[in-house]
Amino acid sequence: MLVLLGCGVVANVALAKTKGFGGGFLMVTFGWGFAVFAGVIVAYVSGAHINPAVTLGLVANGATEFGNAGLGVTVAVTPLSVLGYIVAQLAGAIIGAVIVWLAYKQHFDEEPDPAPKLGTFSTGPGIRNYAWNLVTEIIGTFVLVFVVIGFGRQGDPGGLAALGALPVALLVVGIGVSLGGPTGYAINPARDLGPRIAHAFLPIRGKGGSDWAYSWVPVVGPIIGGLIAGWAAIPLLPIEF
Repeated sequence: MLVLLGCGVVANVALAKTKGFGGGFLMVTFGWGFAVFAGVIVAYVSGAHINPAVTLGLVANGATEFGNAGLGVTVAVTPLSVLGYIVAQLAGAIIGAVIVWLAYKQHFDEEPDPAPKLGTFSTGPGIRNYAWNLVTEIIGTFVLVFVVIGFGRQGDPGGLAALGALPVALLVVGIGVSLGGPTGYAINPARDLGPRIAHAFLPIRGKGGSDWAYSWVPVVGPIIGGLIAGWAAIPLLPIEF
């Protein structure tokens, strides 16, 4: 749901002859915020961390279980459960991207430029400098995970995993408008890698390459940012009950 609506708004803005063509970065940013809202709502029972960087950040912060304690649905944090969450997040991202292609199939066919076709699926930097692009993704993801952990520490009986959908959606909009300009703010390894894989195997007319040379940045950067946020939240965010 996250990628279906998130990549969907990019397709609407970027591809030829859509009703939203040329809607601009602000439309994309709000679209991604709404996408996060929908994704968190449908994933609430699992803990709603639909992002490997959040999953790993929660582990770094000391979480001992995933799920929703308020609903009585939890699973112990183990290497296997962490891997299961990440695999599911990546699989969901691939499926969401495929559905976006189906929804916009005619517009992908009509678009002559391969750049917006790839841009529908995955992020790319405004200025390509891998080191600084990495820094941007680390910072953006740090903000995401640090604040998400803060949400979970405000006396919510569900604990760290019970994330409110609307606050997280507004946070993602805020990150987009404030920090999203340099790289398009992946802040989620699955959100970028899953659709990039879909771009590589889908039969998209005139799609060009999938820019694998850049693909490591929106994976490694968010992972680093999420881990730092998880560790930093231990001394910096008080627990309020």
